[in-house]
Amino acid sequence: MARALMIQGAGSDVGKSLIVAGLARAAKRRGYRVLPFKPQNMSNNAAVTVDGGEIGRAQALQALAAGVEPHTDMNPVLLKPETDVGAQIIVHGKRIATARAREYASLKPSLMGAVLESFARLKDRADFVLVEGAGSPAEVNLRKSDIANMGFARRADVPVVLIGDIDRGGVIAQLVGIKTVINADDAAMVQGFLINKFRGDPTLFDDGYRLIEARTSWRGFGVLPYFTRAGELPAEDALGLGEARKPGQCKIAFLALSRIANFDDLDPLKLESGVDLVMVRPGEAIPGDVRLVIIPGSKSTRGDLAFLRAQGWDIDLLAHHRRGGHVLGVCGGYQMLGRSVADPEGIEGPAGETPGLGLLNVTTVMTEQKTLTRVTAQHAETRHPIDAYEIHIGQTDGPDRARPFALLHGAPEGAVSIDGRVCGSYLHGLFTSDSFRSSFLRQLDIPVANQRYHGRVESALDALADHIEAHLDVEGLLALAR
Repeated sequence: MARALMIQGAGSDVGKSLIVAGLARAAKRRGYRVLPFKPQNMSNNAAVTVDGGEIGRAQALQALAAGVEPHTDMNPVLLKPETDVGAQIIVHGKRIATARAREYASLKPSLMGAVLESFARLKDRADFVLVEGAGSPAEVNLRKSDIANMGFARRADVPVVLIGDIDRGGVIAQLVGIKTVINADDAAMVQGFLINKFRGDPTLFDDGYRLIEARTSWRGFGVLPYFTRAGELPAEDALGLGEARKPGQCKIAFLALSRIANFDDLDPLKLESGVDLVMVRPGEAIPGDVRLVIIPGSKSTRGDLAFLRAQGWDIDLLAHHRRGGHVLGVCGGYQMLGRSVADPEGIEGPAGETPGLGLLNVTTVMTEQKTLTRVTAQHAETRHPIDAYEIHIGQTDGPDRARPFALLHGAPEGAVSIDGRVCGSYLHGLFTSDSFRSSFLRQLDIPVANQRYHGRVESALDALADHIEAHLDVEGLLALAR
């Protein structure tokens, strides 16, 4: 039976996911079989698992760090927001319902059983299970039905280490404040803390570090400097993609849709030295000098079509196309490029039909059945292999399907316009395939570096583990697990 350790955060986006990935790689180097686990995640950036379900992309990266295939047990409850107040509820990799936030709060206690089942299965297959919390245990208003932080830690008897992010300020108050607001039994589960994202001379924080230890009676496990190669790893938040600008290079723009999903499709492009990846944010115009505009996936295709039009991006896209520019739509973006998107059963929202952008002569009808599969396809024009995954609802058909984007098991996949400058595909992760990515960029007259994307991610994970080993008490952290 495996030992387990839980990493929780003083807030969201404090670095929990990367630290779990780095610890997983460090434990793997020691010869342990280590598996990642997150009881509940909220993300539209999902990965398809070896057992045919979906989990948060961060857990798939942690599985890669651990040297194992991602499995639905690693993230038994996944929430995929469709609106500001509602989300799809995915349990053990499959959609079971769509619920509003208040409805989900009443449903959560019934999901603890599914969480504990998955955790038990992982413990049977591992030496270590590294658990990632969600948000912060300081959200005591959510504690009664919690399955993501202290609710899980108490039920599963897993010791907790808290992460504070010093980069955003207030880290002393965050950690000391958590000890103040959580109840004594929850506080007893916390065995220590660490400080993340430090910039500058860490000795300048010595007094603050000792103050946290004194006020909380928790042990400190180190101060981790900012990890400069974090941008080489798949982004958990689409906003991270906008930080990779390389002015002066060839511009590729992508639209920051309100329900953007599976934006890891763009990760390989941000690492290309010849590409300046431009995030077009709400209220901004699509730049006039881009070679390619990418419409990414969406958790609400018709909703994001309305959002796209509200920004004036439909007008910008038509102007970009008239100037000879190229457009690529992936999954929901592919559906938007067609003549219409119909949802007669109201699967993604209110039933109805929405006019598409009309750049592809295809139409889409939403269906209840969800496609979740890993695939290997061929780019129809160049025959380069594409290792990808599909995660979508809806069926798309029409005359432009006679010019497929790819061939999947010999059958046409996606569509290409008559002029060849507008493409749509359901293939997520297509740019991780090096030969296809290189040929695709060369067709746009964008210089390529012929780099191995997966090799670069592996190198960054090794560097992350080295970074953690150099600055944190890794042996002490692993020794906490029980």
